[in-house]
Amino acid sequence: MHTVQWLTNLVEHHQLLAYVIIYLGLVFEGEFIVISVGILAHLGALNLFGALIFILLGGFSKTVLGYAVGQFFQRHFNRNGFLKYMNKKVKSFLPRFRSRPFWSIFASKFILGANHIVILFCGYENISYRKFLKAEILSTLIWAPTFLLLGYFFSYTALHVSHEIWRFSMIVLVLFLMFIIFDKMVGWLYELFEE
Repeated sequence: MHTVQWLTNLVEHHQLLAYVIIYLGLVFEGEFIVISVGILAHLGALNLFGALIFILLGGFSKTVLGYAVGQFFQRHFNRNGFLKYMNKKVKSFLPRFRSRPFWSIFASKFILGANHIVILFCGYENISYRKFLKAEILSTLIWAPTFLLLGYFFSYTALHVSHEIWRFSMIVLVLFLMFIIFDKMVGWLYELFEE
């Protein structure tokens, strides 16, 4: 039977690869990567502050790259039916986006799956780059440590139940699913509040 120590040793022996995966993972995904990093930091496999730096770098890279991709879509594909559909979806999800873009961008960081679309949408809609960066930087500076600590808590809780890797993983998975349900409820409430 593998224990959590096996996972810790595996990551410790491949730390450079782990930090590259953190950076690239943050460009394409966010919450799952950061929570996983929090778990690995609690286990001692990764340095918490080193990981936080890579998380912030990945998050800021996603911000800049996503806005540029949104602008590219606006210039070259603005009549595309799918983009018009996505434009309507974002406006229905965040109806006050035009009047309060800062808070819409800020809030999207904390709703699973919403931030990537909102970043692209900001570039597509040519939202003020300065206002966009302020909202993204502030939300990332709050979001990254919050989700790291959430992963730290998940690991702490799971370790108190079992050191065996499969039980540990199942406990973390259950906690993550509970978090997703909670996040979806918050997103739903935010949608109701926006209406």
